[in-house]
Amino acid sequence: MQRRFLFSATIKVLLAASSWAAFANRALAMGGVLPGLGEAAPEFDLQGINKQGALQRKLADLRGKWLVLYFYPKDFTSGCTLEARGFQKDLVSFRKKGAEIIGISADDPDQHASFCGSEGLTYTLLSDPDGSVSRAYGSWLAPFSQRHTFLIDPNGIIKARWTAVQPSVHSQEVLIELEKLQA
Repeated sequence: MQRRFLFSATIKVLLAASSWAAFANRALAMGGVLPGLGEAAPEFDLQGINKQGALQRKLADLRGKWLVLYFYPKDFTSGCTLEARGFQKDLVSFRKKGAEIIGISADDPDQHASFCGSEGLTYTLLSDPDGSVSRAYGSWLAPFSQRHTFLIDPNGIIKARWTAVQPSVHSQEVLIELEKLQA
């Protein structure tokens, strides 16, 4: 009887370890399951705004460039404003390294246009009103996107991700990681 118990317990442990190994590269976050490091970034096709005006942007449009894709809860809130200002302040440094910055929230394009205008933002903000893209990136807790960031390489592969974001210093930590990955 004891042998049978030990055999059963061993099988359960091995199955658990096997399941864990299959998802070792994935992580749970408050907004769902995050895509894994080394995996292809989930595709997106969203409307948004940048300094040229309204636009439609797809992940495929950005192949060949590094991409900082950051999700945030809401335009005009204190943390989101700090984070956006940080990315704007460091935009030239990111572009010198061949990286684009895109922010995504559930706000509509008109709200984004107002936010960009008031904060002097010149990079792209995309609108994800139903949270479908945020959900694909494990960043959706309805009705808002969670504050997560993904660093995607020129081939569309996720190389780094952040879920514990401090808005006031986040742009700098992403820039440092980009420099490490490019070294």
